[in-house]
Amino acid sequence: MSDWRVRISAPSSVGAGVDFEIKTLINHPMESGFRRGRVGEVIPRNILVFFQCGLLADGDREVLLEAELHPGITANPYFAFTTSITRGGELTFLWRDQHGQERRETRPISVE
Repeated sequence: MSDWRVRISAPSSVGAGVDFEIKTLINHPMESGFRRGRVGEVIPRNILVFFQCGLLADGDREVLLEAELHPGITANPYFAFTTSITRGGELTFLWRDQHGQERRETRPISVE
C-alpha cells in the first residue's frame, strides 16, 4: 500500500559468508481490533500478518528471514537481524496485511 512508509538499512556490499545486519521499519497503524473510538465504536482490526526478507540471485530466491505476525506486535514494526550471503543480487522485502495488501521493496547487494 502506498501510504506505508518503509525504511531499510542494509549494506550495498558485503564479504562472502561474512555476517552483516539488516534493519527495517515500516509505518503501519496496526490496530488490534480491541480498542474503541471516541463514541465507543470498535476500531476495526488492521494488522500486518507477514514479513519476509530474501535474496534474489541468478534467478534463484533464498529466504533469509520470514515472520508470521500477530495482534500483539507493535505499530510500526521494526526488524533487525544478522545474516550472511555468498553471492550478490537483490535483497527483497515483503510485508502483507490481513487484507492481502502488500508492500515490496528491493535493495541491490554485491559480494566482494
